[in-house]
Order: sequence, then C-alpha cells, then structure tokens
Amino acid sequence: MRIQTIVSLVLAAFAAGACSKLEEKPESFLVTEQFYQNQNQAEAAVTANYRKLYESGQSLYNSLFQIGVEMATDDYEAGPRARNAHVRAISGLTHDASNDRMEQLWKQSYDGINTANIAIDRIALIDAAKIDAAVRTRLINEAKFLRALHYFNLVRWFGPVPLVLHETTSLSAENLYVAKATEEAVYQQIITDLTDAEKLPKRATYASADLGRATSGAAKSLLAKVYLTQKDWKNAVLKSKDVIDNEGYALFENFADVFAVATKNGKEHIFSAQFKGNSGYQGNSLASRSAPADVPGINGDYADALHAAGKLYESFSASDTRRTVTFVTEIVSPVDGRLYKLAAPQFHKYYDESVVGNQGQSSKNLPIIRYAEVLLIYAEALNEDNNGPTDEAYRAIDEVRQRAHITKLKDIAPALSRNAFRDSVFQERRKELVFEYQRWFDLARRGADYYVATLKAAGKTMAAPKHIHFPTPQREINLNLKLKQHPDWLN
Repeated sequence: MRIQTIVSLVLAAFAAGACSKLEEKPESFLVTEQFYQNQNQAEAAVTANYRKLYESGQSLYNSLFQIGVEMATDDYEAGPRARNAHVRAISGLTHDASNDRMEQLWKQSYDGINTANIAIDRIALIDAAKIDAAVRTRLINEAKFLRALHYFNLVRWFGPVPLVLHETTSLSAENLYVAKATEEAVYQQIITDLTDAEKLPKRATYASADLGRATSGAAKSLLAKVYLTQKDWKNAVLKSKDVIDNEGYALFENFADVFAVATKNGKEHIFSAQFKGNSGYQGNSLASRSAPADVPGINGDYADALHAAGKLYESFSASDTRRTVTFVTEIVSPVDGRLYKLAAPQFHKYYDESVVGNQGQSSKNLPIIRYAEVLLIYAEALNEDNNGPTDEAYRAIDEVRQRAHITKLKDIAPALSRNAFRDSVFQERRKELVFEYQRWFDLARRGADYYVATLKAAGKTMAAPKHIHFPTPQREINLNLKLKQHPDWLN
C-alpha cells in the first residue's frame, strides 16, 4: 500500500488528471518495476486498488459522492453543520469550475485509474514461474473492473474526459497533455473492461476472506447499468437477466439486513465499499455526517441533511419498512437515557449501534450495487424495450416492493403506460436506494428538462440544464493545455 501511495503522489504532482506518458525514470517508476515481481506482490497491489474507492477521510465512496454530487439533488442538502462553502454551493446549485469538490472527484478518480493501469500493465509482465496463470488473469480483470467503475463515474459526471489506459511513465513535453476522448469512446472502453471482468469467478467461489472483491456478478451488474444509462435497452435486459438467472443473488428478507454489520457481503450484496471501524480510520463517515448533533452522547456531525422540500420522507407509506431503516425521527441518548424527538427526519442507514458516540468508526458497508437495483434495472429496461411493462417487469419491481411490505404495483396499477411505469420505477429507485449515491445519476440520465423541473419543484430554484454535468475543474484546465471546458459551462 505504501508503494502505491508513493506512485499516486508522484503521478498526481505531474499529471493531476492522468495526462502524461513520461520518458524520464523518476523514483516512482523504479519502485513499480521493483515491486511487481511475484504473485504475493500482485495480490497486494490489487487489494490496494480497492482502497482508492473508500480510503479514510473524504474519499470517493466515503462521503465525497455525497458532498460533491448528491447535494445537487432534490433529496439532500448541506446540513446545519456543513461548513465548507464549496459543499454549500453544490447544495444550492451555485457551484462553478473552481469548486474544490469537483477537483477531488476528478483527482481521486484518476488516481484510482492510475493505480489500476499500473496493476494491469505490470501484472501482465510478471515471470510465469512466479505467478499462477489463473491468478494473473483474475487480478488483471479485477483491476479492469475498478478502472471501468472509475470511468463510468467520470463520464456521467463530466461528459467527455481524458482516456488513459496505461501506466504513466514519461515526462516528455509532447506527451504531457491528454485531450478529452468522446463519451462514446469512454463508454466503449468501459464495456470492453467489464466484458473482460465478466470472466472473474462467481461470488460463491470466494472464501470469506476474499468477499468484497469484484466478481463475475459485479461485472455483469455494472455492465447492465452501463447499458441502461446508454439507453441500450436490449443489452440492459439481457445482462440484468443473466445476473438474475445465473449469479445466485437474492434479496434479504429483512431490508435492515442490507446494512447490518452481521450480514455484510451477503446474498444481496453484489459490490460494496468495505468499512471497518476502529481499524486505522476505515469507518464509514456517512454515519457520523448524518447523525444528530444535539442529542447527548451521539456526537454526530449533522452535515448531511434531508432536503425537506423534496418530500422524500413523505413519499414512503406508513407500512413501508424501508422508512424506519432509512430515517430516524427520535433517538435515545446513551448519556441520560431520555428519548429525544428530532426536529426533522435524519438519515440513519449507516448508524452503527456498536459505536454509539463515535459514528466515524461505523463498520457498515455502503452498497455500490446490490441485487435490488438489478431487479429495478431489469424492470426499467423491459418496460422501455417493449414500449410498456411486461408481466416480468411487474414481477421484478414487485419483488422489491413486497420486501418493503407495500402493495404490489401489479395489484394497484396493472395496466400502466410506458411513461407511467417508468415513473414508478424511478420512484421505487428513489426510495430503495436513498443515501446510496444514486439519485443524481438517476435525475441526470433522464435529461436536463427532467432534472431542472424536479429540482425546481423541490425549491432548488437555481437548477439549470448545465447541472446534469459538472464543470471540468479549472485547476485541471490550467494544468493541461489540451483540456477544454464542457460546452454547457462556457458561459
């Protein structure tokens, strides 16, 4: 892990956005040459790649998504104790290209891509006598899965972005800058990487110590989501159906088990950010960011708040079991034993009862993709591909609804139009996937008109068509002469 950190720091200093292909041999280059020598080192390197997703502090899947992306939706806002002006700007949709959260989204994503590129290139070169052939292939495909995930996020956030697929090793002036690739080229690379990653082992073949690694099911599920985002309905149907039929996943009977420490990496979890409290600051910071700040002994930050005008809480029926897992409206103080009623519902999915008073050490994982979402992808894609919902589409969405103890959609609206069923799926996604970094992506992929109308209806009046992308960070444009600002942000 230390070696990967050295590499990342040097690359970030010169390229910041994965923009160079270097010719001199700086220390970091020599270190990677010396490190990737055998199977144990290759396994350690790829394991370190996963940490790029959810390192301690404000890393991608450890709160940066929330404060850098989700604040720009109808469900969230900067809470009473969110002091960063850049976060508050995103919440109010007044952010611009100088926003430091945009810089971090870009920088950390390319940092992860760099480490994946190094692993892919270097593991391929290890002497055959020093690494098992099947292990070599598996590790390279795990790194390709992670690279695809980073690029999938980047292209959805920023549109066209630089596409860099090999280790950065040269500081030559002619190769220092990399222009943006088209969105089509980025998506094609994502599909290529995930198609390779489909060859990974199934979840059931991993020992408990390896649960949490990318699997064939994770690659197929992410690929289904890529196709859905591209409106390639037929392939989204085929790929999500493949996961449903062949990968062995199922819903937990109890929604709370999706987030319980005791059931981590269980039958519904396809790929998750792995957190472990009291272990070198590897806790899930969303638990602390959303916890109450005014209840004695809780010591929460209350920096992530529900945007009340969006009426998310009110969208849940009283019988919906997801509501009491997702939100808390009253809480008992561990100090004085009194029941405190909160002024507004607060997010509660990642609150870890084993570390009351120190939620920064929450051990609850954050799902990046889980089986319930695959069912909803399947339902949505079937509806779009068939110009209206099929019986299978109803069955898929109703499997999610039945787990939540709400009436099946088929029973209350058995003959929905294509548009009405689409809205039902999006509403189900909204309630099922609260605080799981999905809302902004869902709003943005439905287009500027939908995004703007939804946010303005929720009182976020600064919403504009440009907000379905984020601006290319100005710092990156200043460093890379070939980078141009996204056209929507030029004015």
